[in-house]
Formats: sequence, structure tokens, C-alpha cells
Amino acid sequence: MTAAEKVWLITGTSRGFGREWAQAALERGDRVAATARDSASLKALTDAYGDRVLPLVLDVTDKAAVDAAVARAHDHFGRLDVVVNNAGYGHFGTIEEVSEEEARAQIETNLFGALWVTKAALPHLRARGSGHFLQVSSIGGQMAFPNLGLYHASKWGLEAFSQSLAQEVAPFGVHVTIVEPTGYSTDWGGSSAVHSTPIDVYEPARAARAARTRPGMVGDPAATRGPILEIVDSANPPLRFFLGRGQVDRISAEYDSRVETWRAWESLSEQAHGDPR
Repeated sequence: MTAAEKVWLITGTSRGFGREWAQAALERGDRVAATARDSASLKALTDAYGDRVLPLVLDVTDKAAVDAAVARAHDHFGRLDVVVNNAGYGHFGTIEEVSEEEARAQIETNLFGALWVTKAALPHLRARGSGHFLQVSSIGGQMAFPNLGLYHASKWGLEAFSQSLAQEVAPFGVHVTIVEPTGYSTDWGGSSAVHSTPIDVYEPARAARAARTRPGMVGDPAATRGPILEIVDSANPPLRFFLGRGQVDRISAEYDSRVETWRAWESLSEQAHGDPR
């Protein structure tokens, strides 16, 4: 292994972004510890790239298993350079429709799963004085829409702890980038998604949301390969990075609306402060 090669640990490598980025890294000569819940889904990678792939069966909600998998990946390759928290799924259901079990499962996977992987890998990166976490969030980590409340909660939580993390680990030479994709053909809303039992009164809200979906705007996951490699190769990578078109304008409008509301109520906010002490 040459100094220029990177060692990646990627969760959720069976398909979608995880598979695309694993292949991008492997095709240029990097090495990858690839995790998935089903070992059969990793066979194509090991067949194509041999011992440059370490396949690991992992459920990220199992903290002990996460600790063991990260340790094995580090010991096998001798180091970790890029850690990608990609494992997760979309949960569809209004707040009233989501069951306790469904809510806990969404947070356990999308939020706590990423937290356990981050905590397990961080000592290795900190000790080396280098490394990069890619935390896969979503445009839904910056905005919230009907019928996705618990998904948004998981991604807003991921973004919050990752922003704190970035400030904590910067002195050790470790980078953090929160990757925020828009809509892509990754099966996020397909067979990997979970849907709560619907309540009829919310059907108009679901229909209105579906009507706002613009045809022809679904991104190609393969097109993300080059940009992600450029991000991990950058000496000064961004804290947040959008994947997909039109997101800067969309978020600018969102934050303009927030500021407008805060300004409109600012005098009452100041009143609530009381007399300075």
C-alpha cells in the first residue's frame, strides 16, 4: 500500500451511494472495508477487487458489533483514512402514524448507528492526526416535509452532532463533511423504505407532497463518484456539501423565511430576556 492510497470504511455498501463510492475508491486503487447486513450483497465487490476489499457483515444498531467491525478493519489494513456513515433508510409516515417501535428503529439506525461508528473510528484517526468522516445526511437534514418527520429527526440529529464533532476534532487534523443529497435513484424510497400504517385523514397531505415532486430531477448516484473523491482528497474540505442541483437556492429561501420570522417577532424575543443582570 502506497502513501497515496486511502483506506475507507463504508457502512451500507450493498447498494446506493455506499456501493458507488466503494467502487470509485477501489477503481483508483484505494482499499475498502465494506459493511452490509447481508454478506451476499458484497460478493461482487470481493470478486472484482479481491483482497483490497474487506467484507464485513454489520448491523450498525449493534454497538458491540460496530466496535468489533471497526477494530477489525483497522487491524486488517493498518489504518483508516476515510469513514463513511452511509447506512440508513427512509421512514414514511406522519407523526401521528409513526409507532413507537418504528420511531425508535429509525433513530437507532440513522442517528445512533452513525454515532457508534464515529465513536469507534475516532480514536484511530485522532491518534494518526489525520482522517475524514463523511456523514451522509440529506436535504432533509436542513429542511422538513410532511410524512417524513422521524426521518428528518434522525438527519437533523446527525447534522447537529457532526457539526460539534468537526469543531472538536479539527485540532487533531481530522475533517468532517456532512453530505446532503437531494433526490437520487438509490432505492431510498423503494424496497429499503419503511411505511407506517396510514390514517386516512392525512391522504391529502401525502397527495400534495407527491404533486410537488418534479419529474426529471432525480439524480444519478454514479455521477457522485468524482465529486466525492474530490471532497476526500481536498486539503480543506467543506463541513457541508450538497449532492444535486438547485439546493443552494432552495436552502437560501428556507433560511430567508426563518430570518424573516425571527425578525418579525424580535421585539417579543427581546422582551422575554428581561432586565440585564
